Amino acid sequence: MRFHILTLFPEMVMQGLMTSITGRAVQQNKIGIEAVNIRDYSKDKHNRVDDYPYGGGAGMLMQVQPVYDACSHVLERIPEQAKRRVIYVTPQGTPFTQARAKEFAEQDDLLLLCGHYEGIDERVLEEVVTDYISIGDYVLTGGELAAMVIVDAVARLVPGVLGNEESALTESFHGDLLEHPQYSRPEVWHGKPVPKVLLSGNQRQIDTWKREQSVIRTRERRPDLYERYQELQECREMLIKKKLLHIDMIELINRGRALLIYRGQGQILLKDMEYEIYFHACVDTSLLPDAGNWELPVKEIPLVVIHQKEMIPYFTKKYGLETECECYQAVCTRHEKLPVRGLYRPDLTREDGLYLRRLALTDLAQVFEIYEGCCDEEYLSSRIEKGMLVGAFYGDTLAGFIGQHCEGSIGMLMVAEGFRRNHVAAALQTYMTNLMLEQGKIPFSQVVTDNKESLGLQQKLGFYLSRDTIFWMEAEKQRI
Repeated sequence: MRFHILTLFPEMVMQGLMTSITGRAVQQNKIGIEAVNIRDYSKDKHNRVDDYPYGGGAGMLMQVQPVYDACSHVLERIPEQAKRRVIYVTPQGTPFTQARAKEFAEQDDLLLLCGHYEGIDERVLEEVVTDYISIGDYVLTGGELAAMVIVDAVARLVPGVLGNEESALTESFHGDLLEHPQYSRPEVWHGKPVPKVLLSGNQRQIDTWKREQSVIRTRERRPDLYERYQELQECREMLIKKKLLHIDMIELINRGRALLIYRGQGQILLKDMEYEIYFHACVDTSLLPDAGNWELPVKEIPLVVIHQKEMIPYFTKKYGLETECECYQAVCTRHEKLPVRGLYRPDLTREDGLYLRRLALTDLAQVFEIYEGCCDEEYLSSRIEKGMLVGAFYGDTLAGFIGQHCEGSIGMLMVAEGFRRNHVAAALQTYMTNLMLEQGKIPFSQVVTDNKESLGLQQKLGFYLSRDTIFWMEAEKQRI
């Protein structure tokens, strides 16, 4: 990923970003950062880039020509097929959030335009800017600090930047809760001891304490976030009455990725804050006969998971969606890990030579040779880049693989034809299940109704199947 910061103070930007994690990421070619001096594109003999605003007023305004030329020169160097955004950092923009950071991290190139003086001539903004972003309701002397904040937040989401292999498979952000208090040595300082639970070694109790403290801190310091959190918890309590059927929506809330779009008339509509996926459930089925009178407050829905078959006509008529597949939810309800004896050892190897490891892009050719599912090449590549696919190998030969889908389910399980009686599928499913249990997640899969082999494997490993089915609906083929 490449960041292009258009500024009048390039030294300020580069000195701030070429240290610590972002600096190391640049040196390791994980990301690219350049500062483009807008003043270099001035056609004034004194290199001026500002002038008095029409209509009067205090201060000076950055002119159209140098800003436009600087931006155009950068855009001309970016490949035409690259995904790119031009961001103007301004107090008038939409708030910068973790969800926006994740959205920007999916781009190939980000141009960040830093204003100064009283801002930039509106005409050039209308011509080149795609996003107006604010980092807070206050005014800075220029956009450089805000741009650096955005670069830092986005860069750490680029695969490989943090250098933490396990963080890739976590892929969660509790957006409506503040972080819990943190403690380090010494155990007692100024008469204040570290909370005993953190010294207990009981991870379940520690996780419970951290969650409770996050809730308390959010209620005290950010009542606005706490109100959203409470509303989602109320939705969760409604959904959990049919836990197996609604597990995808429950886990979306549990993992802090749910945005509540609508709640009313017995309905809940959530949106994944990281991906353009909606989830709909009717928690009061007595309202189903009146579904034709419902009006959801969304103009467009490209992709949705619905949990009641009776809602198919509504989404077909209003949003032009078609049913792509019907699935059972398969849920692991246990808290302890699945037994691995005979499947793999603690070092992820087995007596017959099989070993498990995370897939890399260099494994793509073998992945495509054996994959027979509906996910396209770009989607599988993105899952590998995010560290979400694990392969089973004999030597250098890929025998099978499994992964976590972007919406949180276990999936993409595929075993090469010559290895289908070697318990490869069971090893992969067990490994991914245990990994998710370690992370405090509820492991679940969504299995197409006619996939008898996969349904049998899920049940053999102790997964429970939902009695009813869910339906994926989309306007056109999506990368899921």
